[in-house]
Amino acid sequence: MDIAVFWLHQVRRMKCLVINLDRSSDRLAHVAAEFDGIGISFERIAAVDARGRLDLASMQQLTGHVSQSRLTDAEIACLLSHRVCWSIIAAGDDAHVAVFEDDVVFASAAGALLADAGWIPADADIVKLETFFWPAMIGPRRIAAGHGFSLNRLYNPHLGCAGYIVSKRIAGALVDATKEIDMPVDHVIFDPVRQRRPVRKIYQLSPALCVQKQHLEDGAQLPSLIPDDRDGSGTAVKPRLSTMARMKREVERLARQLYRICRLQFSSIVPFDHHGERMYRPHTQRGENAL
Repeated sequence: MDIAVFWLHQVRRMKCLVINLDRSSDRLAHVAAEFDGIGISFERIAAVDARGRLDLASMQQLTGHVSQSRLTDAEIACLLSHRVCWSIIAAGDDAHVAVFEDDVVFASAAGALLADAGWIPADADIVKLETFFWPAMIGPRRIAAGHGFSLNRLYNPHLGCAGYIVSKRIAGALVDATKEIDMPVDHVIFDPVRQRRPVRKIYQLSPALCVQKQHLEDGAQLPSLIPDDRDGSGTAVKPRLSTMARMKREVERLARQLYRICRLQFSSIVPFDHHGERMYRPHTQRGENAL
């Protein structure tokens, strides 16, 4: 066999799914340009559109896991959109598949990493590819992924679902776990504290492979399609917790801190390399999760 052909057979190319609303042609053009820039192809997945789903408001929800309030129609549609991807992955042949939202901006080295899935740890259920520039609790052991990237185990919620890799094994479990709706999609995937069985091994890529465009200040922004519930100051309105709920939350927080100290876990902000600059915080103050 020709050596070049042999090498191509050894490379496990990454399948990439991109969630995009039918009415968001501007976002599709943006993400297509991003993938073209790194030389990687993708498959578009039509997002569930809250505008056309009048049944979302009446869907049964469980409350109390993350907040005391119901998810908005847009949040439910976002969850269902990702669930479509998980169903495709669970029914497919690929061991690991990357899922992206259509507002991502890639690091310049992203193409080299997405061209070969061989760097993914065999025990990885989920790999978070993006950063939200929030402190992430990670383990001390670092695994080289090549091309300047590395992996650490992720042990606390590091939210945002603009870019992640999910295994075929866990994709089916995520589908089953979301038959009943009780939390936003990023908590479903990246909240190890509240995850359901089976226990998932989640890794964080560093520096991040991608970031949502809303965190950058170069060029026009893509507006969020998931409106936040905010007060007049622009601050998200949080439901008022009871005294017992606040005490329980504080006890859980202290218990997690003690556990992390014992397990040698440490807090770190995952950076993003953008045009030669290593970013450790967003260039804008916008914080909404967009789809």
